[in-house]
Amino acid sequence: MGGMRQDAPEFDWLAKLFEIIFVVLIGLVLLSGSSLQAANPYEAMRRYTREVEFDFSQWTLDALFQKALGASLKAEKFFTPTRQSQIVEDYITQVRLVGRLESDLQNAVSAPRLTDRDKLIPAFRAKLNNEQNTLDHLSLLAESILQTQTEHTLARMGFGLGGQVLPPLLYKVTPLPMNLIVSPREKILTVFDLSLQPGLDVLTRDAIETDIFEKFHYSALVEPVGGLGAYPTMVMRTSDLNWLSETIAHEWIHNYLTFHPLGIRYDASPQMRTINETIASLAGKEISLQVLKAFYPSRVPLPHFVFPPQITVSRAPLSPSEPFDFRAQMRLTRVRVDELLAQNRVEDAETYMENRRSDFWANGYRLRKINQAYFAFYGSYNDTPGGGASGDDPVGPAVQALRARFTALHDFIRAVQGLRSFAALQEKLQ
Repeated sequence: MGGMRQDAPEFDWLAKLFEIIFVVLIGLVLLSGSSLQAANPYEAMRRYTREVEFDFSQWTLDALFQKALGASLKAEKFFTPTRQSQIVEDYITQVRLVGRLESDLQNAVSAPRLTDRDKLIPAFRAKLNNEQNTLDHLSLLAESILQTQTEHTLARMGFGLGGQVLPPLLYKVTPLPMNLIVSPREKILTVFDLSLQPGLDVLTRDAIETDIFEKFHYSALVEPVGGLGAYPTMVMRTSDLNWLSETIAHEWIHNYLTFHPLGIRYDASPQMRTINETIASLAGKEISLQVLKAFYPSRVPLPHFVFPPQITVSRAPLSPSEPFDFRAQMRLTRVRVDELLAQNRVEDAETYMENRRSDFWANGYRLRKINQAYFAFYGSYNDTPGGGASGDDPVGPAVQALRARFTALHDFIRAVQGLRSFAALQEKLQ
């Protein structure tokens, strides 16, 4: 027994070194996969984006170094499970505080006729810098804790191999790249997408979209995203722990599927993209729920009623007293756009989408643009009955129907990870 205890530190060190090397190799594999899109026939469009494209290689190397350092320390092991969860709660509270201070500083700079502006701005900036430093220190530990908690949950759900989840779950809260989506005007289809630098202002985004529209006659949209399946996965800062947990799980599923035919063929067709995103969305919700139940029971959401898929939404106009249902109205919009494009009435469809955007705006949904690229992007996420931006697309409902046939999420993922086409999914339903 004494000899075994003496050898344990050396064994732990070697195991940790192996894990770090393994993580770096996975990161390089996933990074190489993310760069495949550069060799597509829409390369000419990049002359309008080259100066603002996101550098994944440098970000990945920096993030992997930080994660390798964190893995070597494993600071979360020095805290009890209860204290670990409290640290994450403290982190969420700190995110909320920093966000409020950022808003206070912006108001101090921009508010008209503000008295004592010269005193308020330095005071808010100093307070913000101090609290941001606190957040930076909490962030590394909170990320390690959430990674470990989610990995333990995944292992309990059957995703572990000898107690190890592969690929290891790594995520980093970071400013996320903007996503450029390009679709033909004649049909809704993502033919090109590209990651651009975080925080592009609305004028720059609109200029890129306009150039692509006018020079190439394609529909384009530059949109923010909440998570990205790089490695480590990229997640935006949020004070919503439920959403954060769901996004961490969602993006890990993408990384997991990257090593299977389903994930490899993500861009093979619009149907395969929708299958991937819908599965990741369904799995993200289920995994997150188990994480919350195990470690944050007070945050478990109350069950809510979801209409079954066979119930259709009325096309009758809204009455003045009827509440505006964003998802139902977006579904109606998508269905009508599909009808117009099927009749080759492209300009009519574009006029209709702009008119509908005005309706959404009047009801409090400040959408900057609704076009073919908008539906190509948001229509891929079809995990909720009713369609939304997916309209009458049958892919999402098919995935939902197949998921309903399995009790365990792990069994469902095993059943779909080898899919190579929508036809193969339909065969599984027969």
